Amino acid sequence: MATANGSARPGILDGIRVLDFTAMMSGPYCTRLMADLGAEVIKVEPPEGDHIRLRPPLRDGRSAYFAQLNAGKSSIALDLKRPEARKLIHELVPHCDVLVENYRPGVMQRLGLDYDKLAMLNPKLVYCSISGFGQEGSWSGRSAYAPVLHATSGYDMANLDYQEGDINRPLKNGIFIADVLGGSTAFGAIQAALFRVLKTGQGDHVDVSLLDAMVSMLVYECQEAQFPAERRRPLYRPTQASDGFLLVAPVSQNNFEALARGVGHPEWIGDSRFATSSDREHNWSELMSLLDEWALTRTAADCEATLTIAGVPCSQYRTLRETMALPPIQERGVLEEIDDGAGPLRIPNAAFRFGHSATRVRNKVPSLGEDGSRLLSTLLGLNAQAIEELRNSGVLRGTEEIAAAAE
Repeated sequence: MATANGSARPGILDGIRVLDFTAMMSGPYCTRLMADLGAEVIKVEPPEGDHIRLRPPLRDGRSAYFAQLNAGKSSIALDLKRPEARKLIHELVPHCDVLVENYRPGVMQRLGLDYDKLAMLNPKLVYCSISGFGQEGSWSGRSAYAPVLHATSGYDMANLDYQEGDINRPLKNGIFIADVLGGSTAFGAIQAALFRVLKTGQGDHVDVSLLDAMVSMLVYECQEAQFPAERRRPLYRPTQASDGFLLVAPVSQNNFEALARGVGHPEWIGDSRFATSSDREHNWSELMSLLDEWALTRTAADCEATLTIAGVPCSQYRTLRETMALPPIQERGVLEEIDDGAGPLRIPNAAFRFGHSATRVRNKVPSLGEDGSRLLSTLLGLNAQAIEELRNSGVLRGTEEIAAAAE
């Protein structure tokens, strides 16, 4: 990424090397963020590859889903059931700063790749384990995917409790909140552990539980579960316009007064039903009904424009496709165009920026195992004959072996 004077800006994690034993979403989300900051991320895949490679949307056999989660990484495909492959990992560990894995607890230990063993090879290693329920405890061995964690954590039932009308079962949800939240939590924890390495010269084992992450997200709900409120708190709900819906959030007294003036009803400010925050809470349905009456004769765009000018927090309900075209998304360069070999696609950059460091998705999506030979040669000094022997024995797979097997 270039500065205004044309010089290249470094990434904060330039020079950091990561061994990435993750699949699905939570782990790859974490390591993609590290790659965006300049880390060299080596994705260690089984011979058949991360099965997200097969998930739609697909273009010419390539998954755009996989591309978003794994852009900027290298790939080496090893059969970790083979002792020769595990030996290669042991030899790679001293050359790496971070290892991230999201296997079920116990798998890495059975492979001889657990933290205690690898820390002996590299005491500075930051080793991050991401799992559904943590590395220890009676539930640690349970299989857990994001929807399971949503149900377990109380999130789904809390969301159901907020619904109105005749809804008597938890809502479906195809957005994997637990994975993104857990991956973000792991990313932050790894940076703290790297700072510890700088201070003490010692690495650490980071244990991230997706259940813990979900419970920590339920801030109000966690406290209300312990100290039930006397009455339900008012919720901001969709306001019906003539052609769609918008969300209006008059949070503060100033917001409410701006709303009253903006919709042409300044008398609401002195109305005993709405004069204070407490009054509005007691008469929330009436206020929302009056807002519906105002909006119903206007388009959602007109409502949003009017209330925005008045200084009221609000928004139309948009599809993601519509959001991707919004000015703040375009102006901040949120979407980066890359090419995964099947043509261009746009991928979200990280949600943070630095004044002096580059943060952006890298234009590289690895084919399965495509970097294996290069990595073993440059990092371990293996010659062509040794690499060929690893290929012939099935320990190492790359794009050439996969293509040959398909013929």
